[in-house]
Amino acid sequence: MNIFVYFEFQSAFMTDQNHPLETLADIKQMMERSSRFISLSGLSGVAAGACALVGAWFANNIITNTNRLADYKQTLRDEDGISLREYVGNPLLHVAFFTFIAAIILAFIFTYIRSRKNNVPIWGKTSRRLLLNICIPLGVGGVYLLKLMEAGTYGLIAPGCLIFYGLALVNAAKYTLSEVRYLGYCMLLLGLINLLYVGYGLYFWALGFGVLHIIYGTAMWWKYERTTAATQNRERVDN
Repeated sequence: MNIFVYFEFQSAFMTDQNHPLETLADIKQMMERSSRFISLSGLSGVAAGACALVGAWFANNIITNTNRLADYKQTLRDEDGISLREYVGNPLLHVAFFTFIAAIILAFIFTYIRSRKNNVPIWGKTSRRLLLNICIPLGVGGVYLLKLMEAGTYGLIAPGCLIFYGLALVNAAKYTLSEVRYLGYCMLLLGLINLLYVGYGLYFWALGFGVLHIIYGTAMWWKYERTTAATQNRERVDN
């Protein structure tokens, strides 16, 4: 009888002791929701990485199977370089544009789905802060890369993309999942290494925007979304 009473007391004590911890966890989650946009889906990263790899494949085919790039290099030998209007006709720019649009659309779809599941609005104060902190480095980098295109310095475009994108991720990490910062560090490191191997920009671009995005997205899905998905599946089976 005494043993039974002891275990009852211990159980009640442990339950009461866990209440403050659960309360603190709830408060922490509420604070994160109010200050961070935590609805970014890991599947968005996977989709963006897949789009980047497909785009890199098309770009590689253009480089190896056409002579247009050689024609542009010949044009670059002029003192005036190549104008932005002329560069717009480059199929590589078209591939980059459609790759970017496809990645943005897929990332939005997966993030929207997760935000609906979490009952978190996709557009709010935190998402506006996140977007602003991403757009500032990307906007500055975009202008800089356009000037590189006009000057014909093509070898610096791929590392420039990686570096400015990495800066954008590091800058925006304080308004979303903290792991985004480490993806930004990896992008910066790849961009700096690419500066030492300028002729291999497409491979570094595919490694950064493709492979790293897929690894990051898979890790984030496994950490934050796998348990939720499994719980929802069990609830469907029970019903």
